[in-house]
Amino acid sequence: MMDALRRIRIPALALALAPVGGCAADEGPIRIAIAGPVGQVTGHSMRLAAELAVDEINRAGGVRGRRIELVVRDDEASPERAIEIATELRDDPTIVAVVGHINSAATLAAAKIYNDDERGIVAVSPASSSPLITDAGPWIFRVCPSDLLHGPALAQWAYERLGARKVAAIYANDDYGRGVVETFGTAFVAAGGQLLSRDPYLPDMLDSPNAVDPYLERAIRDGMDALMIAGQAEAAERIIAAARRLGYTGPVIGPDGLTNLRDAGTIAEGVYISSAFLPDRRDPAAQAFVRAYQERFRELPDHRGAMTYDAIRLIARAIEQVGADRTAIRDYLANVGQTADNPAFEGVSGTIRFDANGDVAGKEVAIGVVRAGRLVTAGT
Repeated sequence: MMDALRRIRIPALALALAPVGGCAADEGPIRIAIAGPVGQVTGHSMRLAAELAVDEINRAGGVRGRRIELVVRDDEASPERAIEIATELRDDPTIVAVVGHINSAATLAAAKIYNDDERGIVAVSPASSSPLITDAGPWIFRVCPSDLLHGPALAQWAYERLGARKVAAIYANDDYGRGVVETFGTAFVAAGGQLLSRDPYLPDMLDSPNAVDPYLERAIRDGMDALMIAGQAEAAERIIAAARRLGYTGPVIGPDGLTNLRDAGTIAEGVYISSAFLPDRRDPAAQAFVRAYQERFRELPDHRGAMTYDAIRLIARAIEQVGADRTAIRDYLANVGQTADNPAFEGVSGTIRFDANGDVAGKEVAIGVVRAGRLVTAGT
């Protein structure tokens, strides 16, 4: 088994998941689904990385002599749509596992469907970071760290590395934004800083160019020396533009939802963003993945892509070991990193082992900075 694990980490990523007896090649493909906003920028890397992982596995001979077939469903980042997709996937007996969803609200909504007493199906989220996912049920796993880690990592960076003492927070009024701002605020105050304000926004609100001006004007008057934005990149771009228009020149920080700010041009230059994966991660397997992804798609992967890639690989390892039965896959994942026969999975995004709630244990959070259209490790 350790030989199989080492194969997963070889630099060329010709990851030879060796066929194992039991299921013959003529039994048809093993179908794994991905579910997320694949038609939007936040789900773009998810889809490409899944395609890369599946193609590499199939070129190496598949799993147990069978090809992996990727089933793609677009949940449009909508909880309602996520429920529809989860129902479809749960009720299709040919689907053995799901990688999804991206947004915490979508994952929480779909979890009620995946956790079916008779037809349960594993769902491994690459990027749902809400602390509420911890209690989402026995069929739900995630390979990303929760907001309980992102917020404190940002707080530490702001206080220790940026020297910030007064931070104003503007956050999306959803599970993601509230979770990040809460954990950030607690950690920043504990370090000795002052959280000047925590002001919410809704996406439609930002259609007005001056919507957040009162928040920002008050924070600037109160001596803000760092601005924390907990939300998604499109909204953050507008908030940063407003802050700069009002004369604020200090640092901006935010969680991984801001990743795609890297594509926003000069307005995003110098923004600090927490992430569970950065493309310049100094690890041979990570760099091999980045090269393969870049050669094929002519762009860099984001954290959602890297962790989707790892989730596909981990599910493939489970199937190699225990077969394509849904319950067997769930039981195997629940014990990843718990026994010598089921060691931690060394993925391109780092070590994956699950705790009793299906949360990844001890996953690192790095701080990146936008430089010339790239999100690179800060301080390098």
